[in-house]
Amino acid sequence: MSELTGNAVADTQDLVAAESPGSEYGHISINNNVIAIIAHETAKKVPGVVELQGSLADGIAGIIGKKPKDRGIRIEKENEELMTIDLNVVLEFGVRIPEICVQLQSAVKAAVEEMTGQQVYAVNIVVQGIRNMEDKRNEGE
Repeated sequence: MSELTGNAVADTQDLVAAESPGSEYGHISINNNVIAIIAHETAKKVPGVVELQGSLADGIAGIIGKKPKDRGIRIEKENEELMTIDLNVVLEFGVRIPEICVQLQSAVKAAVEEMTGQQVYAVNIVVQGIRNMEDKRNEGE
C-alpha cells in the first residue's frame, strides 16, 4: 500500500472517493466531502472529542469556501476499493488519549463503511491539542 500514498486528496470537495456500478438506473458516485461530513458528525458523538481542528491550509481554504465540517479531515484513496481517513482532533483534558482515539477510529470506520458501502483501510488520528471543558464553556460567555 505504501506505493499508493501519492494519491493524497488535498481538497475534499473536488474528487470522488467512492464509486460503485450502481444499479440498472445509472452510476453512483460519493464525493469526498460526503465522507468528511460522515467522519465529522461521527467524531462529534465520541465522548472526549472536543472538536476537529483544521490546519493552516484548511483556514486558507475556508476563505474560498471550504466548509467547517471538512476542516481537520483528509481523505486519501489507497486504491480503487480502499480509502484512508486522517482526522485532526482536540480532546478533552483528563481523558485517556489512546482509548479515545481507538473509539474514534472504530466509530468513524464503521459509520463510513455502513453509510457508503466502501471499505476504509485506516483512520489515522492526530491529536492537535487538549482542552479543559471549563475553558470551552468560559469562551462562550
